[in-house]
Amino acid sequence: MFSSAQRNKNLIKKEEQLLKEAASKDSLHKFKISKSGFLYAYIKSNSQASYLPIKGEIVRFNYQIEDLDQNVIYSFEEVGSVEYAIDQDDLLPALREGLRLLRPRDVVVFLFPSYICYGYQGDGDKIGINQPLRFIIERLPYN
Repeated sequence: MFSSAQRNKNLIKKEEQLLKEAASKDSLHKFKISKSGFLYAYIKSNSQASYLPIKGEIVRFNYQIEDLDQNVIYSFEEVGSVEYAIDQDDLLPALREGLRLLRPRDVVVFLFPSYICYGYQGDGDKIGINQPLRFIIERLPYN
């Protein structure tokens, strides 16, 4: 019988492999690995903005959630535009982590493990338990 810790280690290892496979199937993007272990690739990079958001800064963004096969779960239209104070408001950990890497007008695709998304509970609707996800996040300019 596996312990809870061993089960979690096995799940993390399995999801790391799934993320790597999803990245290798996506020939349009070159993925990097973050310090936190998720993968990301810039679709559009705003090279004119040199700063990343700081704690307390209000950012606006749109995002879409997909499964690792790029099937849309929640579209940009369903989610709508979101405002968030960096590291001060309550937000899904995956979004908090991803937003720290975005400058205004950046569009980035992220491959997140389930433990920083909806974890062992799912969202009770369209996202299953322990489901790694693909997010596309567009940071909007703040006017």
